[in-house]
Amino acid sequence: MGFVSLGCPKALVDSERILTQLRAEGYQIAPSYEDADVVVVNTCGFIDDAVEESLDAIGEALAENGRVIVTGCLGARAEEVRAAHPQVLAVTGPHQTEAVMAAVHEALPPAHDPFVSLIPEQGIKLTPPHYAYLKISEGCNHRCSFCIIPSMRGDLVSRPAGEVLREAENLVKAGVRELLVISQDTSAYGVDLKYRTDFWDGRPVKTRITELARQLGTLGAWVRLHYVYPYPHVAELMPLMAEGLILPYLDVPLQHASPAILKAMRRPGRAESQLETIARWREICPELVIRSTFITGFPGETEADFELLLDFLDEARLDRVGCFTYSEVEGAAANDLPGMVPAEVREERKARLMALQAQISAEKLATQVGRSIEVLIDEVDPVEDLAIGRSFRDAPEIDGVVFVEGAAGARVGDLLRAKVREATEHDLLARWSGDPAA
Repeated sequence: MGFVSLGCPKALVDSERILTQLRAEGYQIAPSYEDADVVVVNTCGFIDDAVEESLDAIGEALAENGRVIVTGCLGARAEEVRAAHPQVLAVTGPHQTEAVMAAVHEALPPAHDPFVSLIPEQGIKLTPPHYAYLKISEGCNHRCSFCIIPSMRGDLVSRPAGEVLREAENLVKAGVRELLVISQDTSAYGVDLKYRTDFWDGRPVKTRITELARQLGTLGAWVRLHYVYPYPHVAELMPLMAEGLILPYLDVPLQHASPAILKAMRRPGRAESQLETIARWREICPELVIRSTFITGFPGETEADFELLLDFLDEARLDRVGCFTYSEVEGAAANDLPGMVPAEVREERKARLMALQAQISAEKLATQVGRSIEVLIDEVDPVEDLAIGRSFRDAPEIDGVVFVEGAAGARVGDLLRAKVREATEHDLLARWSGDPAA
């Protein structure tokens, strides 16, 4: 069985679940196309570039192997997949493990010698051993005009708190040092279940983000929250961060600051209220690190709208920022909006935004020089007497890193204490004292 996984961390979790079920039923995972009897491609379909990458991956698998099952977000648009590659064996949508397994059973005979010792709660991980993504819900109730995720993944469906906590506990027992909490809308966790009470280890736990975060914080691992909309109840998380129960880090998808553009995007909130919210959060938790993403060149965005976004960034002083130029997504309502911005203007505005943010990020990181910080090690280079890791400020693969000198004796997954010597726009240079973090 071959497997190709594309897309975001939420899709990666889907891949982990499918692979776990495949191994539990005795199927072996092949390292190459030629060694596989069939190939599963877990696709992404959020933006045009992702669709193209997914279709290319399907085409490559067909050319190299010939027997391909397609799943994932692009699989929700089966007609588009079959139009490009009519010879695929089956097409299923995202988070449809049972449908994928049904397609596998149809394509292959039952596996022999099932791997009965593999239990789903432990499962297969596609991340390094020391961190894991913890998906707490599927789908989204928002209807942003640039997004088609609800049409692919449906409305919000939260996992009961007890189920999430049991998975997290098993991950920590298996050696995971950092839990990255993900969903389409983490703040809305539990609203579809009316925040009903579940049970974990015999104790009642409300299926709500504050209560879930509080219990996750008792497991002894770093807990990092992603995709957190700035609803009023998010303020309840700040004391947990200030107390060190969970990491003082929030990934908040703001997207823009112009009232006209936010309205066109069908996004909640106003720039002024967001600034007030951020200020209140920082009053409670001064160490709070905020990451966000923005879109430049959205249909109808004028130079004045873009200047409002720059003014917002200058005042908000966010720690980490990602930026995307607007991309037409098939089926998105935004495609029909007037005032399409030329591609070169979208790119030019992105460059200006990122230049401003680079200056802000450099100033924020410069405040860390001279401080002793905890670093979770991701990589060790004994030849250079160097380790590469992350502080609480850094989510894997999307934020910066900490280069730790004198740490050749460290191991991946170690939590070290190091003193920061230098800072750049994105990264820190530190030196290990020789002692693990307290």
